[in-house]
Amino acid sequence: MAPAVPQKQGDPNPSRYWVVPAVRALVALATAAAVTFTRDAHTAQFGLIVFGLFAVLDGLATSVLTVLFGAPGLTKTLFAVQGAVGVVAGVVALALNGGGLGLFLYLVTVWAALTGVLELYSWVRERRRDAAARDWLITGALTAILALALLIVPADAVLAIGLFGAWAVIVGVFQGIGAASLRSAARSAAATGRAEGGS
Repeated sequence: MAPAVPQKQGDPNPSRYWVVPAVRALVALATAAAVTFTRDAHTAQFGLIVFGLFAVLDGLATSVLTVLFGAPGLTKTLFAVQGAVGVVAGVVALALNGGGLGLFLYLVTVWAALTGVLELYSWVRERRRDAAARDWLITGALTAILALALLIVPADAVLAIGLFGAWAVIVGVFQGIGAASLRSAARSAAATGRAEGGS
């Protein structure tokens, strides 16, 4: 899942949107670290707990920060819905963490399919109008690929959790780069605006 909706010109807090992908990158990278450094504990219960914590935190970041910094419109609503899907999936995973590998595969697959499609749809809507649309395309595609991969791979907890961890690494790094780019662009735009205002 990619950053939420960036600010368009004239929005109240355009220079602060980079916080959205930055927070989401931190959540994803922390999840990846938890998976990477606990290889001997990759049980279905561990997977449900890690996924549950990730989905709740990422969902809250997506929903809340989109409401705070997103531009008005349907795309903002789509990312708020995407965040809500994550929170619901995470709460179910945490509440039913003893549900076994089948539940882990089901929850992560459904979550990845729904959020991936929502992000790709946002890209389709905004690809010619929004600077972050390319980020949505890549992250949405990676998330959809995760859903497909979990449908194809053998039912093995270590492999399934490893795939989720690998996805978290790639998406976390990508979102971190996206946050840095957005922050740099916002600073450049602010500097240009000040220069034009002073001339």
